[in-house]
Amino acid sequence: MGTSAEPITIREHRVPVPGGSLFVREWTPPLVVDGASPVVLLHDSLGSVELWRGFPERLARAVRRPVIAYDRLGFGQSSARRGPPSLRFIDEEAEFYFPAIQQALGFSDFSLFGHSVGGGMSLVIAATMPERCQHVVSESAQSFLEPHTLDGIRAAKVQFANPATFDKLTRFHGAKAQWVLDAWTDTWMSPAFANWTLDPYLSRVRCPTMVIHGDADEFGSVEFPRRIARGVQGRSQLEIINGCGHVPHREQPDRILSLVTEFLGDGARAAI
Repeated sequence: MGTSAEPITIREHRVPVPGGSLFVREWTPPLVVDGASPVVLLHDSLGSVELWRGFPERLARAVRRPVIAYDRLGFGQSSARRGPPSLRFIDEEAEFYFPAIQQALGFSDFSLFGHSVGGGMSLVIAATMPERCQHVVSESAQSFLEPHTLDGIRAAKVQFANPATFDKLTRFHGAKAQWVLDAWTDTWMSPAFANWTLDPYLSRVRCPTMVIHGDADEFGSVEFPRRIARGVQGRSQLEIINGCGHVPHREQPDRILSLVTEFLGDGARAAI
């Protein structure tokens, strides 16, 4: 087993896509499990590579696999977007942007760890690439829209009206910060988005799936993870984290790393 003293290799890439390019960072631990596919992280509605903080490196060391994170178009260090995202933005991540990352970095099989809307994106990717996706970890994902979700977004919008709070968003997205905030709040609160659900995709997810959710999540009840765990076709593991909000990997990182490390090992054996 590698130790924390051994160096980890970090590489950065820019991947061209329609509308610009995506910023990608890759962490490769000193000792990698033979034949192990990478774990790709998909961030939340206000997220970025930098907002994962130290989690990707810790995850790479724990699971002994390469870990890849990227800024979606319009976020972080990726190119800015001119117009608002379409209401199909979750599907489009699976159709256009994730395949561009996959092709540019040269991997075929993969596992996914998605946070919040990134969890929903992970499940859609798994549904559309069932032969390639080996595992999904869905953390704090929405599976439909409920009043609690919209209440949380309204509360966050009020908080970001405070310049000091908005400055924190600018730290990670620069001049794109207002676009990032509007893309989240305007899309999710749009009446045309009210009937959105992951249901059409869940039955097409065949790989092992771990569904993580905090019981005090500000943006969704525990019905979200229960619906995901019931709906996927592959083996599912439901983990409700007591006393935890919307970001379990930051609030209880040791617990999440332990769960994911064990899950990836069990999932790999189940897939053989």
